[in-house]
Amino acid sequence: MDGQGYAHPYFIISPQLSWTQKFVYQPSHEDINFNFTQRGQTSLHTTGPSDQQAKKMLETVKYLLGSVGGSGYGSRSTAEQVTESSPDLRHITAIITGATSGIGAETARVLAKRGARLVLPARSLKAAEDAKARIVSEFPDSEIIIMALDLSSLTSVRNFVSEFESLQLPLNLLINNAGKFAHEHAISEDGIEMTFATNYLEYLFKKIRSFSVDEAAAQQNDRNGGGYRRSRPNRERLVGYSRLVFGRYHPISRRDKPKRKVSDDYDETRAYALSKLGNVLHTKELARRLKEMDANVTVNCVHPGIVRTRLTENVKALPQAAATTCYVATHPRLVDVSGKYFADCNETLPSKLGSNLSEAARLWSASEIMVSKSSNAIFDPSSQWEY
Repeated sequence: MDGQGYAHPYFIISPQLSWTQKFVYQPSHEDINFNFTQRGQTSLHTTGPSDQQAKKMLETVKYLLGSVGGSGYGSRSTAEQVTESSPDLRHITAIITGATSGIGAETARVLAKRGARLVLPARSLKAAEDAKARIVSEFPDSEIIIMALDLSSLTSVRNFVSEFESLQLPLNLLINNAGKFAHEHAISEDGIEMTFATNYLEYLFKKIRSFSVDEAAAQQNDRNGGGYRRSRPNRERLVGYSRLVFGRYHPISRRDKPKRKVSDDYDETRAYALSKLGNVLHTKELARRLKEMDANVTVNCVHPGIVRTRLTENVKALPQAAATTCYVATHPRLVDVSGKYFADCNETLPSKLGSNLSEAARLWSASEIMVSKSSNAIFDPSSQWEY
């Protein structure tokens, strides 16, 4: 990159939905005192609830008001706003899954506006071509590569990795945005429950044999005149999504190995929640391992918020929902930040369960079995994890 401090590619993992969060304590009006200070800032004092309950209420009020946090951004910030201070992205290659619609499409549009080269993998090549056409119509100089990828198939993932490597491009930014909410119970061709296979195993893009991307990106940097900050050249960023739905479930069972039993009682919300819990835990463990390796890669997890529909008109529109992803992916101040969880463009804490490092390590061990070519076990978290 240029001299503005942008030093690496980012991995972004998947969104978390917060509609299952509930407040047990319902204070009366005497219990709460809101102090409205300068525009966009609010303080809250309580006499009734605990500190933790008060903090949750304050966070909700700030979310609804669009108050900014320490980053200078908040729930009302848009993806274009948070990338205004990003460095020139013209030498960045970004893989964005789930970019044919919704948050992923807005993320791709904004990164293209900032000059990034985009790789858009998709099951439907037509949908990807349509997404490309929309971006190019707005930004004619955009460089966009369409590739085939079915995230529920490990064979498809491996084929995608090989094809991407054959392009000999640097990988600077990986945004795992794709997600699935399956209403019917199904097992993938690899023996993995379909929601988990799609939403979690895309995290295993780490299987891209490209922690060698450091070298490729450095070579690209040299060809481009040393644009990146050389003290830590071309740090890759992995950004993933993880929704708050998982908050009501219990710790992972210590059954590390996949079992053959498949549940007949399928709860689609729980299955989705478990896949997103997997994303948060995987972020923690991957960040720890990358640090041990002194790898030039950061990995963070984002919660985009609830997106506006006809039933939720007071929550985020797509430009706001994509803001946290774009912030974590591009902002210079996050160059060395890894293993963290972001919501409304500010670092925050996931649930207690999502912060459990021992559970993260167990999930990693189970994942190694899941992606093993020799594994013939069936893995169904809904029946095998005791939540």
